[in-house]
Amino acid sequence: MDKREVVGSWLSGPRAAAEQMGVDFGYRGERLGLPESGPGSIAPVGRRIAAIFVDWILCVVIAYGLIAHRSVHSAQNWALLVFGVVSLIGLGLVGSTPGKMILRLRVVGVDGRRLGLLAVLVRTVLLLLVVPAVVWDRDTRGLHDKAAKAVQVRI
Repeated sequence: MDKREVVGSWLSGPRAAAEQMGVDFGYRGERLGLPESGPGSIAPVGRRIAAIFVDWILCVVIAYGLIAHRSVHSAQNWALLVFGVVSLIGLGLVGSTPGKMILRLRVVGVDGRRLGLLAVLVRTVLLLLVVPAVVWDRDTRGLHDKAAKAVQVRI
């Protein structure tokens, strides 16, 4: 084996090295029985991040105008609570937050059904902690989604 191959596989990561050896990982969502593209497929990471930013901006505006008495510093503190409430209500009732609706995303159980109240609560609490949301598996499901047995899909 050439030393450049070893360095190349190390720099590329274990997935690239495994793919060079012939391992087929499939597409995101294949293990969950979801389609590769189109409605019902796993939501792209960029859309999910954009949806969170839309939701966050909405929550800051709500906190600034209704709760924090037009104090920017207080609005940032209250926005996290508003974000949690918006997430609980949105996911509990329709499976989407306003940002997810705008970007045509939905959160469903891995079985395709709507999430139960306990799953929505677990997912929201872990999302508010941030760290579980940024640790992903190969289907780009965060730990908050895995704990709630949920997946974000395109509408």
